[in-house]
Amino acid sequence: MKNKNKRAIGLKYGNTDDKQAPKIIAKGFGELAEEIITLAKESGVLIHEDPHLSEALATFDLGQEIPETLYYVIAELIAYSYVLQGKKPNGWDDTTSPVNETV
Repeated sequence: MKNKNKRAIGLKYGNTDDKQAPKIIAKGFGELAEEIITLAKESGVLIHEDPHLSEALATFDLGQEIPETLYYVIAELIAYSYVLQGKKPNGWDDTTSPVNETV
């Protein structure tokens, strides 16, 4: 039995030169949430599970930018996802390395 209370919220963030905040690009509950998660995984999109954050994000409309109050937590998630993928912002030295799955 699938969880009817499951939520999935998809965010998109542009380039670092982009001055816009991340936007809600997908949103679903129950079976639709399961489909969003499946498609994200198949597309190589990183998934973060946080029921409190998804509850807050679920209150916003598709296409809406996240509010300034969520900038810090979303920025941390974006930065962490970059590290997991071995990406670094311009100007960073080579003191960090990508996470190795065999750790």
